[in-house]
Amino acid sequence: MIVSWNWLKQYVKLDISVDELVHRLTMTGLNHESTGDVEGDIAIDLEVTSNRPDCLGHIGVAREAAVVLGRELTVPEVKFPTSKPAASDVTGVEVSCPDLCPRYLARVIRGVKIGPSPDWLRRRLATCGAQSINNVVDVTNYVLLEVSQPLHAFDFDKLAEHRIVVRRARPGEAIVAINQKKYELRPDMCVIADASRVVAVAGVMGGFDTEVSDRTANLLIEAAEFDPVSIRRTGRALGLSSESSYRFERGIDAAGLDWASRRCCQLITEVAGGTVADGVAAVAAPVAPRLPIVLRFAQLKRILGIEIEPEKARDILLRLGLAEVRRDATTVEVRPPSWRRDLEREIDLVEEVGRIHGYEHVPEDVEVPMTAAPRGAAERVESTVRHTLVAAGFFEAATMSFVDERLLESFRVWSSGKPLAVDHSTRRQENLLRQSLVPSLLAARRLNESHGTLDSELFELARVYLPAAPAGLPNERTHFALVSGRDLRELKGVIENLLVALHAGVTLEATNVERPEFAPGRGAELHVGGELVGYFGQTSDRLVAQFDLRTACCVAELNLDRLAGAAQLIPQLRTVPHLPASQRELSLIVDEPAHWSAVESAVRSAAGPHLESIQFLDLYRGKPIPAGRKSLHFSMTFRAPDRTLTHAEVDQSQAAIIDACKRGLNAELRE
Repeated sequence: MIVSWNWLKQYVKLDISVDELVHRLTMTGLNHESTGDVEGDIAIDLEVTSNRPDCLGHIGVAREAAVVLGRELTVPEVKFPTSKPAASDVTGVEVSCPDLCPRYLARVIRGVKIGPSPDWLRRRLATCGAQSINNVVDVTNYVLLEVSQPLHAFDFDKLAEHRIVVRRARPGEAIVAINQKKYELRPDMCVIADASRVVAVAGVMGGFDTEVSDRTANLLIEAAEFDPVSIRRTGRALGLSSESSYRFERGIDAAGLDWASRRCCQLITEVAGGTVADGVAAVAAPVAPRLPIVLRFAQLKRILGIEIEPEKARDILLRLGLAEVRRDATTVEVRPPSWRRDLEREIDLVEEVGRIHGYEHVPEDVEVPMTAAPRGAAERVESTVRHTLVAAGFFEAATMSFVDERLLESFRVWSSGKPLAVDHSTRRQENLLRQSLVPSLLAARRLNESHGTLDSELFELARVYLPAAPAGLPNERTHFALVSGRDLRELKGVIENLLVALHAGVTLEATNVERPEFAPGRGAELHVGGELVGYFGQTSDRLVAQFDLRTACCVAELNLDRLAGAAQLIPQLRTVPHLPASQRELSLIVDEPAHWSAVESAVRSAAGPHLESIQFLDLYRGKPIPAGRKSLHFSMTFRAPDRTLTHAEVDQSQAAIIDACKRGLNAELRE
């Protein structure tokens, strides 16, 4: 926001230097960008944060200056003569989309003479970087820069039936804007129309057909409030922005609409002549009163760390325009003004008192009684996952939540439903919310390969977005995924180690599954406690070709929300084994379709209570193993907590294991 020094002095007495003023304003949150001379005036460029749209006008900045300097704020009094017939008799306003335009005011001025602006008006605009157009348009820009309320002047005689209709655009409608470019409109856009056509894109830009020209004699002055989100979406969709849309996107002072409208009419009659029709044609919802906020004076010391007298804090709030509702020895209740939409909670009032009192008064070594909040359960689980995977040699990746259709369709193990889509103007092709992390990690692996890193081991922990159930919210949940050049056994071992690190106390079970994402016989569902938690496997030839990978790799993706439910975040004490264990190895010949998971399950079921662990060692096919069969070699560890197991006890468990595998898996012992 560029502020004119001479203009600012119209509202507040400035008997200090420019440097001192900008320093004081910077300390209250209006950061100083630059200062320059423009035609004998001083242009002060201030950075205005998005929560302070009231400071996008000179009166708002003057109000801040008046508060920090202890001066009175002078707001111009608006007076002008009016004449019959009334505005409501010569024009009408209809609003069919009150959700997009809750308030619209129209005033009519007859008999204006369009011409150059007077020097004082032209110089004020020039200081603020605005180009002079003509006396009427310059006044609308002047009021915008004065009070941060956008206005628009229509050539009244060019409006069909001399009336305004605020509505959504109709399919196929278009408009030629005042920049003389044509824009196709969408049905979700708010437009200003007359009885027959669109005459402006609401809050963004006026139309060429009804703009003020040298032949204009009668005006309709628009002052309105539009939905900020609608204005932002429309501007981005059309690639249009303006000083007006910039302010509408941040919100305007609804209670100040009438003042801005009357101020515009006053200045137009002063610089362009004409008479203002009596009254206003309007459709306006009542402005809801602001809810009061209670400030406890003790909070100032607790949060700011310094003592501020209650009377001084109260005085600061009143000078900022807040109205006192009640006060006692320990609190004050105030109602924020209409132009301060950012004031909603007690902490906002603490900030206001602190910044006006001056943060420079807070000593560097003051003790503020604050403590760091403890990490929640989800954060602790995620931290354990990251630590474990990094320790296993993986690097964490961070990819976009938005993907294109090609990426989304490449790996759809979690859902086949319609993906969630957004109107994402900056990434028009990548506008789908991902349903899996694996495709983005495969793309990242390919990128690493193209830069010579052929063995990138990647993981990501992030959210996926699955379609909602009927009449429900989208299913947003946290997953983690791995992409690795290691074989499936190692990848499964990494996941099992993760369960150990989480102290989950559950067993990971892998069940073969045939899916197009995985190579035949090389994919599996992962279950914990009988519940599906994820998938892993070797990428199919289709995925290798689609992502242009050098070789196939292994991937895994698990639902971390499910695993977190089994995590034991408080480590439990376990006695270190002090008795010797007994090791046994077996080689079983099984049918080719039999999977290791089935063998492991059979062993655990038959071994009895003393089986401590089981570990896969080797797989063999070929002579002397018959065709259609394979040999699985594994080891087992047996241990009792209170005594040393005898050979007979271990032999009995081993015999039970062999018998169970013979009966359930058609297995035979390999000699």
